[in-house]
Amino acid sequence: MKKRLVIQGRLSDAQQTELSDLFEVDVLPKTSSLDAPENRALLAETHGIIGSGLAITPQLLDAAPNLKVIATISVGYDNIPVDELTKRGIMLCNTPDVLTETTADTGFALIMAAARRVVELAEWVKADKWQASIGPALFGSDVHGKTLGMVGFGRIGQAVARRGALGFGMQVLYSNASPKPDLESELGAQRRELNELLAEADFVCVTVPLTAETEHLIGTQEFALMKPSGIFINIARGKVVDESALIHALETSVIQAAGLDVFEQEPLRAASPLTKMPNVVALPHIGSATHETRDAMAQRAVDNIRLALPGERPISLVNEETYQ
Repeated sequence: MKKRLVIQGRLSDAQQTELSDLFEVDVLPKTSSLDAPENRALLAETHGIIGSGLAITPQLLDAAPNLKVIATISVGYDNIPVDELTKRGIMLCNTPDVLTETTADTGFALIMAAARRVVELAEWVKADKWQASIGPALFGSDVHGKTLGMVGFGRIGQAVARRGALGFGMQVLYSNASPKPDLESELGAQRRELNELLAEADFVCVTVPLTAETEHLIGTQEFALMKPSGIFINIARGKVVDESALIHALETSVIQAAGLDVFEQEPLRAASPLTKMPNVVALPHIGSATHETRDAMAQRAVDNIRLALPGERPISLVNEETYQ
């Protein structure tokens, strides 16, 4: 008898067909909550779940006693109780690697846009304000040759750093990571304690995962350590930053500008002061949002669950102790 699989989120027709050939597949509308009452009977027979933005709770797991694997179409899994899954012997798979370069592209795009005031000045032109050559009041800041401070130095942080060091001749500092001698040799990167990095860097880019230890890692004290000309970039998770402290730092010129792809509450509401600030570039969490990368992420999730449900080791397993 085929194992039963629930799909929630975007898969291509080919990916859905690939899974349908192997498993009994139930496809939920993206707007349908997994733990909605109408889905409880379905969950009772489910062996695997694949999707994006999955909201997994202990109560949902109680309703799915046959569940063996969850494949999230994302790298992050801060919305999934990993310890609870592990206790129940449920594998959790994610999609690292395939989005590293695209997310790093987004990070460096924010560095460039915030430094050169790209969004602000593009809107200025569209508003028919370009009547003469611009003066110092509209000048931006150079990126090449400056100091890039990476808070977090995993795959994505390293990819951003390579762009800065090799493409723009930037001095790279990194913190919140074990020493990386190979990258120090390759990029000339130097390890610093967080407070030292904040004080030295012209650009501070955050790429750490959201954990209990990193929630509000950057707040009032940290912004106060940055240069007044400093530019802050966040492509990690919104809750890594105390957003009210960031807003205050921008409003009072403690720092110069910010480029943000993530926020404490998403979607970001128009009422947020961040949407009104000309020195803020705010994006709708597009780190991995290209056609090629999202398809690759979905395929990695498909491959994970295609292997895991029959009992093989998936490619990207978060809780290794669940694989016997």
